[in-house]
Order: sequence, then C-alpha cells, then structure tokens
Amino acid sequence: MSKQNTVFKQGYNRCLRLLDIGDTLPSEADLGARLSVSRTTVRAILKALEEAGLIQIGKSKTVLRRPSSQDFFPEIETSSLSSIIERSFMKRILAGGAQPGMQINELELAREIGVGTSSVREFLIRFSRFGLIEKRRNSHWVLKGFTESFALELFDIREIFELRSAVAFSKLEADHPARLELDELDAEHRALLNDVDRRFGEFSELDERFHRLIHSASRNRFVDDFYDIIAIVFHYHYQWNKIDAKQRNARALEEHLDYIEALRSRDAAKVDRACRAHLRSARETLLASISQAAEAS
Repeated sequence: MSKQNTVFKQGYNRCLRLLDIGDTLPSEADLGARLSVSRTTVRAILKALEEAGLIQIGKSKTVLRRPSSQDFFPEIETSSLSSIIERSFMKRILAGGAQPGMQINELELAREIGVGTSSVREFLIRFSRFGLIEKRRNSHWVLKGFTESFALELFDIREIFELRSAVAFSKLEADHPARLELDELDAEHRALLNDVDRRFGEFSELDERFHRLIHSASRNRFVDDFYDIIAIVFHYHYQWNKIDAKQRNARALEEHLDYIEALRSRDAAKVDRACRAHLRSARETLLASISQAAEAS
C-alpha cells in the first residue's frame, strides 16, 4: 500500500464524517486544512465523493446523502504499514499465550502479512531495544516476557505522555479532524457497551485506537515512536487475562466515555481528573494480568 494511497483513504474517511444532507462543503483550501491533506488530494476526494453519489459538484459542492458504513474504507486500508505489522505481530504473540521463550520467525511473519522481510525486520529491531524480544540466528527472535518491574517503569512514562497529550487534545479546534474521529469513537464505545455481553472481546482494539488518537495530539515524534511499546503492554494485556474480562472491559468502556466527555469539554481540570482516574484503573488491571499470567506459566 503506497503512502499516497493511504493518505487519500484516510482523508476520504475523515471527509465522510463532515457530510450532512443539504449542506455545502467549504472551499478546497478550507477542506485541505480540515482534513490535513494537499489540494491535489482534496480534488481526488471530491471526485470520488461525486462518483459515489454523496455530493453534487456545480457552483457549490452540495451533500446529497449521508454516508453509510459501506462508504468508508476499512481500517486495514487506512492504517500505516507499521501499524499493520504491529497488529500482526501481536496476534501471533497472543495466539502463543505471550509466554517467555516463544519464538518469532520474521520470514513467516512477513509472508503472513504480505510485506517484505526488511519492513518486518525494521519493526522488530526497533521494538527489541525495549528488551522484550531478542534476536537469534536465522531470522528468529525470542520473546523474553513481561515483568511487573518493567510494566511499572513503563507506566510512569505512559502517565507523563498521556497527561500531556490529553491536555493538548482538549485544546484542539472544534473542527479538527481528531475531534471528528473522537465523535466516531464515542459512537463505537456506546455500541460496544450496549452489546458488551457478546462483543466484550473487541475492546482491546478499540482501546488502542482511542489512546493512540489522544497521543497523536502531542505532535511529538518521541511520543509517537514510544507508542508502539505502550500499545503492546498496556492495551493488548486485556487479551492475556481472561478472568472477569467482560466486567473489566465494561468498566473501561464507561471510563473511556467519561474521558471523551472531558476531552470535549475543553476543561483542563476535568480532563486531568478523567485521565488520572482511567490510568489508575489501567495500572491495576495491568498488574493483575501480569500476576495471573505468571501464576499460569
């Protein structure tokens, strides 16, 4: 997937969230600013919207219908290559129980994802500096395991990053694309909570997307780079521990909704309280997961 194609699909999905029947879209320059894409990409998006029967372009760009779920590009087509590799990497680890000593073959992982081995190797090398995996011979890697001390050290850093990112998010303009994504995540949280008995296992992916969106507001390259390891340890651990999973995930969904409400309020004190409350719960559930995983092994 080319970077240019990904940018187009991401911008197209963001533009779909702006559509309301009878409204007219702003100028190409304004759309480019709101969608964070170039004028060339805006024109390609408008053309695709017209071909899909969503808008009519004349003297103005009039919205003909609201988009349905089928109009959106699927997430796998709008994710970066590193995100796709990360998710495939985690699926493999989780399938193996995330046990110390588990082997990961970069050739098999690359074949499974459908990408070049160099991309997978680059991800694994970048990930290995945190000490969770170790390179062996013949394109093999070994999972070293997650300890309580490692998790606590990492959690201290996560708190610093997330508290600063949450404040930055609360200051975004009302029409910023990230706020549009927050609205969509709010709807997804409510739908999942309403059907949590059946769909509670879907929470970990939604959790990752929610916190990644918050961290994106920091616009800090070091936070972005560090987020890979944060996602591995703090979000996927929901899948390690199966005990009381439904209750824990339902509680986390409710905390996320409180967090979202605080972010929308732009009240710095309210954002800080909601963020700290959720981080306290996340610390408790993480430590419980690691403890129970250690007992099981």
